[in-house]
Amino acid sequence: MLETIDSFPAIVQPWLIWLSHLTLGHIWKTIYNPPNKINLTIALIVISIKIPTYIESFRTWRQSRRVVSFRWDLPKEAYKFWRGEIIQNPSLFSHQQDDNLLPPETGKTGETRDHITCYDPSTGYHLLTLPLLSESEVSDQIANAHAAQPGWAQTTFAQRISFLRSIKAWVLRDMEGIVRVACRDTGKTEVDAVFGEILTTLSKLDWLIKHGEKTISPSSRPGNILLAHKVSKVHYSPLGTVLALVSWNYSFHNALSPILASLFAGNTVVIKCSEQVAWSTLWFIGGVKACLKACGLDEDVVQLVICLPDVAETITRNKLIKHITFIGSEPVGKKVAAAAAEIMVPTCIELGGKDPAFILPDTDLDFYASTWMRGAFQSAGQNCIGIEIFLVHRSQYPRFVEIMTPRVRSLRPGIDVGSLISHAAIAKLESILSSAVKSGARVLAGGKVHNHPEYPEGAYFEPSLIVDVTMDMETAQEELFAPVMTVIPYDDVNEAVSWLNQSRYGLGAGVYGKDRKECRRVAGKLECGMVAINE
Repeated sequence: MLETIDSFPAIVQPWLIWLSHLTLGHIWKTIYNPPNKINLTIALIVISIKIPTYIESFRTWRQSRRVVSFRWDLPKEAYKFWRGEIIQNPSLFSHQQDDNLLPPETGKTGETRDHITCYDPSTGYHLLTLPLLSESEVSDQIANAHAAQPGWAQTTFAQRISFLRSIKAWVLRDMEGIVRVACRDTGKTEVDAVFGEILTTLSKLDWLIKHGEKTISPSSRPGNILLAHKVSKVHYSPLGTVLALVSWNYSFHNALSPILASLFAGNTVVIKCSEQVAWSTLWFIGGVKACLKACGLDEDVVQLVICLPDVAETITRNKLIKHITFIGSEPVGKKVAAAAAEIMVPTCIELGGKDPAFILPDTDLDFYASTWMRGAFQSAGQNCIGIEIFLVHRSQYPRFVEIMTPRVRSLRPGIDVGSLISHAAIAKLESILSSAVKSGARVLAGGKVHNHPEYPEGAYFEPSLIVDVTMDMETAQEELFAPVMTVIPYDDVNEAVSWLNQSRYGLGAGVYGKDRKECRRVAGKLECGMVAINE
């Protein structure tokens, strides 16, 4: 380096000479300066200035780790050996045929009010006949949530995380009771409730607790040469009061999921549950409110609306609502979208699907058989993203049918597979399967209503296996939402992909095979929201 110093300007040459003579020892001595009064004083001043920040950070950390215990008693109807009054031909309006099902106070106030009959679809047991709120009362609930939102938006992430931890502790502690309440109102088995209600809710809680704050904290964005003197940051602000209209198939998870996300983001939330699960949702939301109260937070940030469709129309058009989430049927989804357009708010709409299991020619059928059974018959097939159709290559088709037939036939309604949510869909299911048989399909198991020997009023449909189905049959085109495994043979992978992409459904799919490269290729060609590979 000394040889080239002369080539540099004279003004910098002394500095370069000094740098060239520096050794590691010089550098170390310069950096490591033994303590003296001056640098100790400076260090003390710096630490003193930072102490309040450190204390505040520690307090915030401790508050976020705080778990508040609270009590929320299990309703007697959820006890294991509880037996209720059996309703003949149970429905939401059974009280209109039997006045004895109405609450004792009905009619004494002189006020006319609509009701719904809550019942266990697996047994026909009467749970509760519930008075419904009027349009003005529902509007008051939305107004209460709206009034509570500014205060809630001022809560810290630490407070919200503490609330989530307290909810998680409740779920873990009272898991058995939550499962029983869900089963009593939906007719599902306890295994199905643990899978679909508990594990999914706990997973979402864990994600929010671990990643929620970072996800919606202010974040920087890259700029450009023109705006090099500017700094760009994205700040996430609460929307206000949001609305979630949720389906009945997972009464606990579907209610808790939007509540957890909405509250964590600083919003207040109005939940409109399905009338089919009003009894259980009432108890679940009561538990959430009990947790909020125990945490010293405002209970009004969560409002539960139980009403019939005519009143629901007014909720989706309420101008205090700033976002709408909907899970349900396509006809109702269209009405929700139209209402949201009217008040100009964003929506997130999920309308179910006809999800396929795309089984490639080299798939190990025996290995995945149990996975497919769970995919098709979890919660009696009443899954938005459950497997409804199985596309099996012709070379493996006989073996697939051979494996699945005895397994489906061995399923026991009321033990292995729960009931449907009501009797309403059974006649249509029988008609669709009968029509497929007339067109050349074969029903190898089930295919009709199941008369439970102990619970004759239960809404059971036999676990069913229908094979030799073609894509033009109604059973391959309509979402059945029932314990039906529909099997379609195919000869060419690309042709089968085109069949699926012509469907109006596109929620999810599963691709199975030994060749992961081929699995990814097929998954990439499927036009749907999500694809699982060998899962």
